[in-house]
Amino acid sequence: MPSLSKSNVPRFSVDVYHNEYLPEGGGEVNAVVTVTATGEGTSGGRPLDGGASAGVVLMVDCSGSMEYPPAKMRNAREATAAAIDTLRDGVAFAVVAGSHEAREVYPADGGLAMAGPETRAQARRALRRLTSGGGTAIGTWLRLADRLLSASGVSIRHGILLTDGRNEHESPEDLRQALADCAGRLTCDARGVGTDWEVAELTQIASALLGSVDIVADPSGLAADFRSMMADAMGKEVADVALRLWTPQGSEIAFVKQVAPVLEDLSARRAQAGPRAGDYPTGSWGDESRDYHVCVRVPPAAVGQEMLAARVSLVLPRPDGTVETLGQGLVRAVWTDDMAASTRISPQVAHYTGQAELAQAIQQGLEARRAGDQDGATAKLGRAVQLASASGNEDTARLLARVVDVVDAASGTVRLKQRVADADEMTLNTRSTKTVRVKK
Repeated sequence: MPSLSKSNVPRFSVDVYHNEYLPEGGGEVNAVVTVTATGEGTSGGRPLDGGASAGVVLMVDCSGSMEYPPAKMRNAREATAAAIDTLRDGVAFAVVAGSHEAREVYPADGGLAMAGPETRAQARRALRRLTSGGGTAIGTWLRLADRLLSASGVSIRHGILLTDGRNEHESPEDLRQALADCAGRLTCDARGVGTDWEVAELTQIASALLGSVDIVADPSGLAADFRSMMADAMGKEVADVALRLWTPQGSEIAFVKQVAPVLEDLSARRAQAGPRAGDYPTGSWGDESRDYHVCVRVPPAAVGQEMLAARVSLVLPRPDGTVETLGQGLVRAVWTDDMAASTRISPQVAHYTGQAELAQAIQQGLEARRAGDQDGATAKLGRAVQLASASGNEDTARLLARVVDVVDAASGTVRLKQRVADADEMTLNTRSTKTVRVKK
């Protein structure tokens, strides 16, 4: 793996927002940790130390279903070509055709090509030969992408995956094992085209591989979406950053969740990092900001006592086995008999607790709707409308309005629409975990 000098790493800041005051006997501290990376002095994805620092594998569904309608496969080829055109010179890349098996179609030599005018033109010509046929086994696509990226020695390893159907030609266990094997080795953005794919499957892939997931209901929109995804991938500067949480004796981490820009529970991904410390993966970073909700259980104490509940660090493993600390923040606990102080909820914590409830209400409401439980669906989706309105989540509010008729947003009074397009329901479901930041 190429080494990164300190000037190549984005500058990270860590800000902690929480109410540190607890009532006598209180034993739980909730904090929102905002991590911001600024790209000053970074590489911009350009080659470092004479080699490629970033690699991207584009995985294109070429199963038989991609032929119907015929424009779908053509749009997929054009979208992949648009993404290749967005590659920065010096970035390593490959194109994989996915069906019930995985096949590298460019450069087709078991490795990655270095992006430049000539290789981009060659890749576009190779795309013209893509045809559809066969089944769908996404785990095999991911394994090939992992092998190609790992063998290349790049430090930032990224995949872009497009499919139009269900993963019908391998077992759910096979896909889960492939994701477990690839986790921490590459990130992957997943896109479903049309409405015949499973939201849960692509969400599972993006979640395991710390990428994004979205729907492109109209195949004609693929090129713009792929171009945007590739531009985001080119903005990543450093990979394998972890959120390290240290707690003193007697304290423990209850959970760690990313809460912006999307909801993602990281609690089960903890890797022990020495006595009293654990690392939670955050993937690759560019010029961006993310929020994390950290809940710490502390031993109850008497009024007047205080303690450091947790130390939050951003860490980056180095090739020599050492770890670089990129930023740090502290979570404190102070016990008080001031009821006003101890019952105050941090605005940041309150906001993201509401955003998590919003996502859950949408998912439960859609599930009830599919099961024919109209009363349950109306109640849950009405609550979702109320939460979206109160938090200013306008994008989600607009998506909800395609599924329900909103009578009164403030009270959550809605009526279920009798007819809802599959694309509208899938879009709401797919984007249910997207959040809005706390208003300043």
